[in-house]
Amino acid sequence: MKIFVAGATGALGRPLIKRLLAAGLETYGLASKPASAALMTSMGATPISGNALDRESLFDALRDVRPDVVIDQLTSLPSDPAEMPERLPFDRQLRLEGGGNLFAAAEAFGVRRYIQQSSGFYLDGEGQLATEASALRIAAPGHIGQSAKMYAELERRVLGARSMEGVALRYGFFYGPGTWYWNQGPLSDKIRNGNCPICGAGRSVFSFVHVDDAAEATVSALTAPAGRYNVVDDHPIEAARFFAAFAKWLGGPPPQAIEASKTLATFGEEALYYHNELSGADNRKARTVFASHFRQPPWLLDDVDNRAC
Repeated sequence: MKIFVAGATGALGRPLIKRLLAAGLETYGLASKPASAALMTSMGATPISGNALDRESLFDALRDVRPDVVIDQLTSLPSDPAEMPERLPFDRQLRLEGGGNLFAAAEAFGVRRYIQQSSGFYLDGEGQLATEASALRIAAPGHIGQSAKMYAELERRVLGARSMEGVALRYGFFYGPGTWYWNQGPLSDKIRNGNCPICGAGRSVFSFVHVDDAAEATVSALTAPAGRYNVVDDHPIEAARFFAAFAKWLGGPPPQAIEASKTLATFGEEALYYHNELSGADNRKARTVFASHFRQPPWLLDDVDNRAC
């Protein structure tokens, strides 16, 4: 089986490439830069030169490879989540336009299955954990709503494919090496320095997934029935409890809480929404169909009250 991965050198792409190769699959990755090509080669994958925003280069790439499956992990996220508002326009362009070029090339050259990265953290569970039937929060304020609209469009595209089997993987917040939620990086530095307060009551429920577990689930999606899957761990957690546990794990002080009115005045509506309105996701479908096993986040290992919400 030939697999073509776009976004092959990202935080998820790297462990995904390793698992695809370990499974004995002929693995190719889109490389827009020499450094990306070199990294793929060092891992044992075959780099294919191209640029997602250059439609012709993608058609050339898939014409040459003729893959059975395309895995779309295209993203352009900053290392610091505080920079997300500035990066969001290009991230949306890369995923919608660049991903659209990739999708069109996949259709043109007989790709059997298309696997799309989607969101398991901007779902509306209507007071419960969100299922695969739950809608994305397209009416949310700021970049949350903008991102939700983007993910909704990506899902419509892949699940509406006529000639390909479409799979939308609704990943939780990634944690692990190279992600925002780890023991290195701008966010962890802010939390260690006590500069990441809890906005309002912190009632949101967050669902996470380690990038290695997400990679394993993605490999399982190569042969599973088409459709949506929530790829999240077994430990949905309220925002206030998460930030307290995360700060403790990082060796930082307990986060301060800022009341809702001060949050609105200081940080705006989006920050208050992020900390108080999000739903976690139910992973029963992925655990059953993929036979997935998800590890417990390290910030919960010393938490005596580590029950799921």
